Amino acid sequence: MGLKDQIPEDLKNALRNKNTLEWSVLRILQSALKNREIDNKKEPLSDEDVIGVVGAEIKKRRDAVKEFEKVNRADAADQENAEIEILMKYMPQQMNEDEMRAVVTSAIEETNAESMKDIGNVMKVLMPRVKGKADGSVVNKIVREMLDQ
Repeated sequence: MGLKDQIPEDLKNALRNKNTLEWSVLRILQSALKNREIDNKKEPLSDEDVIGVVGAEIKKRRDAVKEFEKVNRADAADQENAEIEILMKYMPQQMNEDEMRAVVTSAIEETNAESMKDIGNVMKVLMPRVKGKADGSVVNKIVREMLDQ
């Protein structure tokens, strides 16, 4: 069963179990998937497309958490974090920092990057390798850190 088929099943289960948070998050996700499908001219979405949509939804919530923390709204930030937890079930296994550093090192060597001027080339090679497996802002931070040395 693909991710696109798993989400409606999980939505039904959340409704049956009266898990309102999971139900609302999955409804929003299903709506975002439908919008992406419409953008793709009604072509069926692959698992990679679904992961991209889920990643975008997670990014929205992470940005919201940062904003809520700035204005001392811990309750709203906790709500967003709970939604992130639900969405993470549909993402591939996330890379730890050591794995990210290894991939970044190989991308830097592959592109012969020597300074911050080469960050674009490194990111161009690197992002397809870590798509869905790592947060882009964390990857960017590690690349900057390694190129600054």
